[in-house]
Amino acid sequence: MSNLDATPEVTPCHAGPGAVTELLAAREVPLGGLRAMRVRRVLPQRARSTVGAWCFLDEFGPQRLEMTVLPHPHTGLQTVTWPLAGEIRHRDTVGSDVVLRPGQLNLMTAGHGIAHSEFSVGADPLLHALQLWVALPAASAEVAPHFEQHLDLPRYTGDGAEAVVFMGELGGVRSPATTYTELVGAEVTLAPGGGGLPLRPDFEHAVLVIDGTVRVDGVELAAGPLLYLGLDREHLEIDSAEGARLVLLGGVPFPDDLVMWWNFVGRTHEDIAAAREAWESPSPARFGVIAAHHGERIPAPALPAVRLTPRRR
Repeated sequence: MSNLDATPEVTPCHAGPGAVTELLAAREVPLGGLRAMRVRRVLPQRARSTVGAWCFLDEFGPQRLEMTVLPHPHTGLQTVTWPLAGEIRHRDTVGSDVVLRPGQLNLMTAGHGIAHSEFSVGADPLLHALQLWVALPAASAEVAPHFEQHLDLPRYTGDGAEAVVFMGELGGVRSPATTYTELVGAEVTLAPGGGGLPLRPDFEHAVLVIDGTVRVDGVELAAGPLLYLGLDREHLEIDSAEGARLVLLGGVPFPDDLVMWWNFVGRTHEDIAAAREAWESPSPARFGVIAAHHGERIPAPALPAVRLTPRRR
């Protein structure tokens, strides 16, 4: 999935220091092109737009519906699709055509430009998934687009906690997925009573509960909001009376000021305007074509009437 909002906000991105417990409420966003689907978005927010290089996080479902996301473009980012229930067919303009299932990772690096579509498949229409974006650093923002799927991901096992590491590294366990900044993305299962996780103190971290209720650094946390934890932590103890499932995100604070608008990540207004113009152009040179959709696509919204500028950190 992607940001299909027909009137997307301009999202300046910045990072901030400190060890904190900052609760970021999810907001419900209707997505055009997805029949009756609404998502809960916790990143970006005006209060905090990045956690490391993680710059976008939607959770959708659990809900029984048909997902129909027609081709749409991306630049300057990696899309990370992490299904919790249901099956999703991914097709893109570098020739990928795969079905994604829970416990598997789809990672699409947009770089200079790519387009993709996503449709639900399978007999059971129940869908529940996370869609995340990782911002590419300036040196890699224009890399050639590529796609990878990982069916067998490594596991970290600790005291009362087990984690599937889908991006980056946790406690010496590293995902095979390609990364361009130092980060971590892991789905963590806690035993009744809770458990602990090793953290890198130079990473900022955040936690999103999927199932159950936990207590983190004195904060009660259920499914919905994102708990931002800041920097300077070497260990995270998480209490949970009945056990829980959550996602841990983290990374080195992102060094670049970014402009995010619709499905594009750039550094300047000109970056965004050029990407939009290329998508709306009759020529498919930058983003390519998915032949199976016979020209169907999601058009770009109109740019706002003001110049897009990043917020300084």
